[in-house]
Amino acid sequence: MAERSIIFPAQEFRARVARFQAGMVAEGLDALLLTTPADVFYATGFLTRFWESPARPWFVVIPQAGDPVAVIPSIGAALMGRTWLGDIRTWDAPDPRDDGISLLADTLAGFVPATGNIGLPMGLETHLRMPLADYAALRARLAPRRFVDATTCVQRVREVKSDAEIAKVRETCTIAARAFERVPGFAHAGQPLRDVFRDFQIALLSEGADWVSYVAGGAGPDGYGDVISPAGPEPLVQGDVLMLDTGAVKDGYFCDFDRNFAIGPATDTARRAHAALWRATEDVLSILRPGVCACDVHRTLCESLRRQGATPSGGRLGHGLGVTLTEWPSFTPLDETPLRAGMVLTLEPGCITRDGRIIVHEENIVLREDGVDLLSPRAPADLPEIIR
Repeated sequence: MAERSIIFPAQEFRARVARFQAGMVAEGLDALLLTTPADVFYATGFLTRFWESPARPWFVVIPQAGDPVAVIPSIGAALMGRTWLGDIRTWDAPDPRDDGISLLADTLAGFVPATGNIGLPMGLETHLRMPLADYAALRARLAPRRFVDATTCVQRVREVKSDAEIAKVRETCTIAARAFERVPGFAHAGQPLRDVFRDFQIALLSEGADWVSYVAGGAGPDGYGDVISPAGPEPLVQGDVLMLDTGAVKDGYFCDFDRNFAIGPATDTARRAHAALWRATEDVLSILRPGVCACDVHRTLCESLRRQGATPSGGRLGHGLGVTLTEWPSFTPLDETPLRAGMVLTLEPGCITRDGRIIVHEENIVLREDGVDLLSPRAPADLPEIIR
């Protein structure tokens, strides 16, 4: 009989934990403590939106050998019991006197010798997700055991996706692509931008997304001022460029790509900017191979845009993608992370059009040994126009 598991077969999670444990041995970690939604889901398959409540901490302990142990509030026992984990230890939470700290300390002490090391991600793109006072109490209770940074151990494993993970991201991208195809049916001159955002989320859900954690975008003449502001009541007008960007979720995996549309006939400025961004993306798609560094991708995108007379916008021009909307690495001039086969990435060049306005163009890809495999259907080379 197959092992109990959800989302993926149990062997998928066992392989992930084995990779964590190999890294733990190399770094001298006796146990690894995971506390965030993405890390817990990655190791166990425990997928819930109950993380939106900040009232309870959740913990998974991975020993250097053997299966992980879940140390969680009792409200999560039934769902965790559907995962492949067999050792689930619970307390009634929230408990203002001892919110799982004694139970967690006893669990860790059972795996870690008195002079041992407990790994905890502490670097960029990590967070603790437990009260600092409780963390201080945990450290004091477990001393002289040491808590050490396990960012590298976790990130090097998570950044390379399995075939099963890549298939999930591709499925989410396909859902989003169908929703993008519906945009001309509800976005037109006179429609308030916030209504367009709402209708886009409805389209994503109706096409099969489990939930829509992220919708962003903007609209304005020849571009938009930023890509993170909430949508307001201002109506779309002829000459605007509308951009919609989504992080829809299916089975715990995100997509993250955008599409631009001209409202009415596209202006020359908007057409040229879109063409430059499309060409810059093509240039990276043609040269991207394992071993290229993240900063090299940033440089290639910027150089291509400048060759076409476009001015690159600031910020990073892409990033990793998977069980969170954005993952490492970042395509910036300072990130020297070497890219590896199996990484799922976004290419996100942007350029300045005029008066502080920008246009951003984003695709999702997986890096293979021999090049790039598109996960999001490629955007059209010409800026689409919504004429109605």
